[in-house]
Amino acid sequence: MNDKLLKPYNPKETEERIYKLWEDSGFFNPDVCVEKGITKSDAPYFSIVLPPPNATGVLHLGHALEDSMQDTMIRYNRMQGKKTLWLPGTDHAAIATDSKVTKILEKEGLNKKDIGREKFLEHVNTFVENSRKTIVSQLRKIGASLDWSREAFTLDEARNTAVKTTFKKMYDDGLIYRGNRVVNWDPKGQTVISDDEIVYKEQKGKFYTFKYGPFSISTARPETKFGDKYVVMHPEDKRYAEYKQGQKIKLEWINGPIEATIIKDEMIDMEFGTGAMTITPWHSHEDFTLALKYKLEKEQIIDKYGKLLPIAEEFAGMKINDAREKIVEKLKTKGLLVSIDENYVNRVATAERTGGIIEPQIMLQWFVNVNHKIPSRNNKSLKELMLNPVQEGKIKIIPSHFEKVYYNWIENLRDWCISRQIWYGHRIPVFYKGDEIIVGENPGNDWIQDEDTLDTWFSSGLWTFSTLGWPNQTEDLKNFHPTSVINPGYEILFFWVARMILMSEYLIDEIPFKTVYLHGMLRDVKGQKFSKSLDNGIDPIEIIEKYGADALRMSMIVGIGPGADAKFDIQKVKAYSKFSNKIWNAARFVMENMNNAKNFNIKEKLEYDEEDKATDEELNSLIGEITKEMDEYKFYIVAEKLYHYTWHTFADIIIERSKKKILENKNADSAKILLYMHLITLLKVLHPFMPFVTEEIWSMLPNKKNLLMVESWPKHKLNDK
Repeated sequence: MNDKLLKPYNPKETEERIYKLWEDSGFFNPDVCVEKGITKSDAPYFSIVLPPPNATGVLHLGHALEDSMQDTMIRYNRMQGKKTLWLPGTDHAAIATDSKVTKILEKEGLNKKDIGREKFLEHVNTFVENSRKTIVSQLRKIGASLDWSREAFTLDEARNTAVKTTFKKMYDDGLIYRGNRVVNWDPKGQTVISDDEIVYKEQKGKFYTFKYGPFSISTARPETKFGDKYVVMHPEDKRYAEYKQGQKIKLEWINGPIEATIIKDEMIDMEFGTGAMTITPWHSHEDFTLALKYKLEKEQIIDKYGKLLPIAEEFAGMKINDAREKIVEKLKTKGLLVSIDENYVNRVATAERTGGIIEPQIMLQWFVNVNHKIPSRNNKSLKELMLNPVQEGKIKIIPSHFEKVYYNWIENLRDWCISRQIWYGHRIPVFYKGDEIIVGENPGNDWIQDEDTLDTWFSSGLWTFSTLGWPNQTEDLKNFHPTSVINPGYEILFFWVARMILMSEYLIDEIPFKTVYLHGMLRDVKGQKFSKSLDNGIDPIEIIEKYGADALRMSMIVGIGPGADAKFDIQKVKAYSKFSNKIWNAARFVMENMNNAKNFNIKEKLEYDEEDKATDEELNSLIGEITKEMDEYKFYIVAEKLYHYTWHTFADIIIERSKKKILENKNADSAKILLYMHLITLLKVLHPFMPFVTEEIWSMLPNKKNLLMVESWPKHKLNDK
């Protein structure tokens, strides 16, 4: 017996060495598994592309949750004899990275604009390279069996080719256009952001009602009302039956008398406020839509820095928050203030990355048209290409209730603004010379490239197939796509999952994955989100250093079902650290009783006494049960069953019972064989969850030539009772 077993299990002395063994074996690479005869060349495949962590820093507990789940799936399917690929990569996370490096430079006394685009990007690339190295080393610590030979980055040369190819094809197909539309402008970050990058925060504020000619109108934002010269009501609202479509009325307003036009439209909610409202087409998505419908004038009130423009007359140049009460005071002196609700709770749109309050603006930007019919895709729009695979059951979303959320989001989808006013990212591949435009490759020195970069999610949307070599028709693309499953948090179902379906269906006419397994959000022990402001962040690497990766992994899997938020509790990690030791001690007992392990002979035909035979059948039945559940992605249930069986049945009952048999020499051989065979089986089924301790014990067993990670999953006879 190995002397290591005489001491308690020490993950610190084990994990780095074991990971090196795995990596040196080459078995993370499915091609090597085929070459070395581990996997059959005609075996079915199982593939996952790692949701790429942002290249802005380090892995957090949410990554540990996600990576533990995915590695469990990968290791299980590898042991099932499949050609198994888990492809690693990192995301350049344009806005987040640009913002982070800008702040770092400011601390050093450097201004982004002063040093210029080229020099700034040099600083970003250095930061990202260091950050990516940290992330890769952390993924190794968790035990992630990723095929590092295929590592990708959303901004590397291969992905850049994929992005440019996609942009040109979409432009040529009439799906990408440049136009003036209302976008979400972040005055703090000085860039456009997508609808999905908005965080709505409830804020208590004031809700004002003003007299607007014969009407009363309500608003939380009087500062946007300088250009309001259209009053809208529902055509069936009896309160306003006397007013006709297009009717003109003269009235007194903020800066003097104006002429307003009556618009009647069914989009108005008769129950909200007074049922009559004025519209501000330049600073509202809904108002802009109405203005397009009725060909109304649009006038800008607020500039890119959140300040009022000359239309506001004496308030021009003021920040909107400073001007608001002054505008209200002016309306009050004119006798136009009707009431103020001091307890109004408003949903304020803020930028996820900068926290800036979003100011809708009409701007010249690049958009993806989600309603344009595509001849090469049976005249379906991108919206339909996103909806159909889920509706037809080609893509399964777990948990299923997220399907309704997905449908609702797509049905309300507006054209996607893909241009960003930042320097870091995929620069838009459009070149100008006078009135001429060329899309694609740079045609020469006289042409000027568009200054803007693409939304990060544009390149991330290509992730499942660009990482496999597209636009080239590679063997990887043929062998591993569509991928088997994607496993992100539910909060990026729309950011990322929907866009991957859009891009894959449009570009290669196939689904990007067969299953979407959404995990929930990890919260602290009080149920709060982890955040810098609460100072409740926990470094997963510190936990691994103290308790081992296996303990952390088990705490991330047991009892955490799909789509469910979970509380992180260090006590859970401590408990699974004890479980690692329990397995270790059980293995020591088994090997101590093998009567000189090297000569221990397992008979070809196992002979158990009746009691041990029943015990063996019980384990066989459990294997059948958990194999089915693993195939159904119920690994959170499997992990718990294995914990209870190993601790409470194998260690507490079977080992204790066998001790007695061996001591009294009654059916001792049966007991020893049972212990040994059950240890082998339990090491195999525990391996996807706790790879380090199981691999270490496996290496001490006699006559074990292969690594446990490529051993076969135990065979079983399904119990049909």
